[in-house]
Amino acid sequence: MRSATPESDRVEVRHYGFLALLTLLNVMNFVDRQLLASFANYIVPDLGLTNTEFGLLTGFAFIVFYSAMGLFAGALADMVHRPRLIAGALVLWSVLTAASGAARGFATLLVPRMFIGVGESVLTPASMSMLSDRFPSDRMGFAAGFYYMGVPIGVAASLLIVGYLGPAIGWRSCFMLLGGLGVVLAVVMLLVKETPRKHVTPDANGAEREGFRGIVQTLRGALSSRALVATIAGGVAFHFILGAAAFDQLWLVKERGFDRNVIAQWTGWIGLIGGVSGNLFGGFAGDWWQRNTNSGRPMFLFWVGLLLTPIAFVYRIVDPDSAWFWIGVGVGYFQLGTFYGPTFATVQELVPPRIRASVVAFYILMLNFVGLGIGITGGGILIDALAEAGNPEPFTTTLLVFTALSAVAIPCFWIAGRRFFADRDRLYAADPKP
Repeated sequence: MRSATPESDRVEVRHYGFLALLTLLNVMNFVDRQLLASFANYIVPDLGLTNTEFGLLTGFAFIVFYSAMGLFAGALADMVHRPRLIAGALVLWSVLTAASGAARGFATLLVPRMFIGVGESVLTPASMSMLSDRFPSDRMGFAAGFYYMGVPIGVAASLLIVGYLGPAIGWRSCFMLLGGLGVVLAVVMLLVKETPRKHVTPDANGAEREGFRGIVQTLRGALSSRALVATIAGGVAFHFILGAAAFDQLWLVKERGFDRNVIAQWTGWIGLIGGVSGNLFGGFAGDWWQRNTNSGRPMFLFWVGLLLTPIAFVYRIVDPDSAWFWIGVGVGYFQLGTFYGPTFATVQELVPPRIRASVVAFYILMLNFVGLGIGITGGGILIDALAEAGNPEPFTTTLLVFTALSAVAIPCFWIAGRRFFADRDRLYAADPKP
């Protein structure tokens, strides 16, 4: 059994309150991001979009800007006042979310979607950097897992908004309402003090932050870790199906026969319960695994994937009245939840503290630009191509293809788990205060 970390810092109660605030912001992040996909059965017919155009709006248009700006956002978070940076970004993406509600076609929805990605690219690199300064390494699995409850809660909340608010006030008003709420939360974030950075020694001029060139050089060196590279590769592969799942609501209505409001409600509640359960399980169990086995947290994800991925195939092809269908819906959200705590904690532990935000930004770049980008944009193109070729179930076929591609994550996490301790020990030897 290996010791999980050389740290034994006590976590203050106020740090848990700060974690809850960042998690709330992450919920807003994913509500705003996911709302377009959740309202697919409203927006696609209203604006006359093809599946390819919808894939571009939910994928390429958002992800290119989100991913590219994420690298700069990560470097900024390593150099500037992080709460103010988050507040400014939150105002930007909230105003643009509200503007999305006024769209009249593909082009007028494309522009705000692109720049929403710029704003949202800031939140996670800055947040994960601050959390790593408040929580010791042996609690980072929990902290990252709790923060990433924002994903299932945000996705579920967007579906519940569709199911309950959508019929009452329409999709446009929902976008505008959420934009206004985001601006209010930005004001709250302006009142937060900066978190002191761990193990960062001021230079002769009192500067605590490394320059952009130094960050890039340190990042290049960090990527020599096979465990880190394998973790990133596994995360990218896992995101192929997460990208294609942007078409889930269209699939459920067009090929499984559900009412668009009813299925949004059902999947919203199942996603909330399954996703939050997965996040808590992934955070606690991933930390336990690393403390009590000879392999890192990615090996925990290997076993989760090996056990649950077969259900992901089965539920796509069974009758929607089957128990396996509903089990599959819940398992999908649960597996999504288990991913975030272990993988982001692993990334944080395998790099020097002075570039943690930058590495998180790089990881998010790969997850979104490669993983989600291929899944969403490629999914839309494949659905249209299959439909034109006469395939009776183009959505089902596409989702099965991307589920198979995502299974590549399983061996990647196995490699990362086996290499984790050796690569982390090498980092500690070179940089004794990570």
